Amino acid sequence: MSYDEPLRLPVAAIPADCRDWTAGRAANWSAALPSRWTFLRVRRSIAGAVTTLALCAGAWAAMLGGLWPFVAAGFAVYVLWVLARPELVWAGAPALLLGLAVQASSLPWAVTAVGAFVVVASWAAVAVRLRARGAQLEQALEAAGDGTAQVPDGRAPVRRGRFLLPLGLVVLVLGVLTGVTAHLWGTVDDQRGSWVMAFYLTGLGLTALVSAWLGRHRAVALRRAPAPVLRVLVRDDAQGTTEVYAADDLAALRPLFTVELTSYDGESDEDEDDEGEDEDGTDGPDAGAGAEELERLLDAVDDDVPGPVREAVLFGAPFDGAEVVVLSADEDPDQPPLTEWSAGPVRPLSPSAGVRRIAREKAREEQNRQLERQARESVVDRAPAPVRRWRAGWLDWVAAALLVQWGVWLTWAGFTEAELPSWKLGLAAALGLYGAARVPVKLAWRITADRSGLWVTGLRGPRHVPWDDIRSVRRRSFELKLRWRGDDWSVAAPRWAWFERRRGLVHPYDALAAELSAMREDPALRPTGESTTPERGRPLWPLAVVLALAWAAVLVVWG
Repeated sequence: MSYDEPLRLPVAAIPADCRDWTAGRAANWSAALPSRWTFLRVRRSIAGAVTTLALCAGAWAAMLGGLWPFVAAGFAVYVLWVLARPELVWAGAPALLLGLAVQASSLPWAVTAVGAFVVVASWAAVAVRLRARGAQLEQALEAAGDGTAQVPDGRAPVRRGRFLLPLGLVVLVLGVLTGVTAHLWGTVDDQRGSWVMAFYLTGLGLTALVSAWLGRHRAVALRRAPAPVLRVLVRDDAQGTTEVYAADDLAALRPLFTVELTSYDGESDEDEDDEGEDEDGTDGPDAGAGAEELERLLDAVDDDVPGPVREAVLFGAPFDGAEVVVLSADEDPDQPPLTEWSAGPVRPLSPSAGVRRIAREKAREEQNRQLERQARESVVDRAPAPVRRWRAGWLDWVAAALLVQWGVWLTWAGFTEAELPSWKLGLAAALGLYGAARVPVKLAWRITADRSGLWVTGLRGPRHVPWDDIRSVRRRSFELKLRWRGDDWSVAAPRWAWFERRRGLVHPYDALAAELSAMREDPALRPTGESTTPERGRPLWPLAVVLALAWAAVLVVWG
């Protein structure tokens, strides 16, 4: 991680009376943040997992315990609101308590009591969180003082909510269709489960629509009048999320908050479409430039290294859930300042959370550097090899076994009737075909490196990737991903980061990615010979066909 002098923002781009948001003033803002138990900052993966768990528990209670499908689905949607959309809890909590009260006579008292306690406790936590927003806003306005300015590109079209609006409509329609077709399910339990899913999808659709409206409303409000301005420092992390620091935190030691930003190029959508296509419908000269720009952005995301620290002006008072505009120095010094609009709400970081975030980034970068050193040393010290090969190991076999076990369990749990309806047989066949296509790759993938490039096995046979076309080789979470010009390939296997760090172990995907990255960057480390056809691996489709036929035979006997 490099913390050189921040990239400077031109003086002419800084509004008059714009104050520095110094660490002292930022500390007062951070002191106004609520405690962690108010669900101030919950990871999306955790929010999704908890919401899914609540949905499964609600569906089980509806099918076996007699809970109304509306209440069961509403509880799962309410959990999502508590973790990700607290503004809606004020309407969801009373409605859910009313539903529990009306059905209390037909439910065990313990179920009603536990449900009511969870709703009331989470409601109180959200109330504390929302009340703290006022104190955050007050501290931000006090730090800005009289400094205000009109946001740049204020006449640009408001794009906030353009994704969530159609998504919400589609999910809402799916929910309605699920409810309309609920009577077509075979058993009463299946019908109740269908109604739970219908209400849940409807709730998700409405949540997306309300989120789109809130984001657009706040973005429009930010443009109407001059907004408070503050001088800050910003930096993009390894995943592309923007971190905001105090103006005097030159070493970027403690981020104040994070926010997802998107840029606007100032041209209309119609102009963009015209530039990418000629009058005869063929790709225009800018189509290639657009593809190159996309490749550049993907390279930046896959780089796994935080961007440089840059001077910036923050338009809009920051608080939990706020909309902001950031005018920052571009990473290319020859380019004008970059204007970016928030594509998501401001997500504050407590002082301890900010320090932990930086510590994790430093540890990850040090681990990456160590892996690169080990990979380079292993390649340099090794005698020149004509060909290098990597193939699936025991972790990949475990992943394949888990996939098969999951498919068998899901099929057994949902399709145990004596006579399966046709739609269930079709769903079981689709699950089997998916497994037949994925299991061979997990069991028998192979990457072969020679002096011309890489040979990557697939269902149709090995694919050749020249060294110059390789864009990145990264391990992200459970996945090893190889990306080259115009395409990519990936495979996943179990991983336990804590255990690896504790025992000093290196995951096979980390070692492979580090070695291939070293070869990609230094031609002297690449193999010296040409691989033969047997060394490149065989097509995997015969194994997929065998698995698909075996699954089809099982369905014929079963059905």
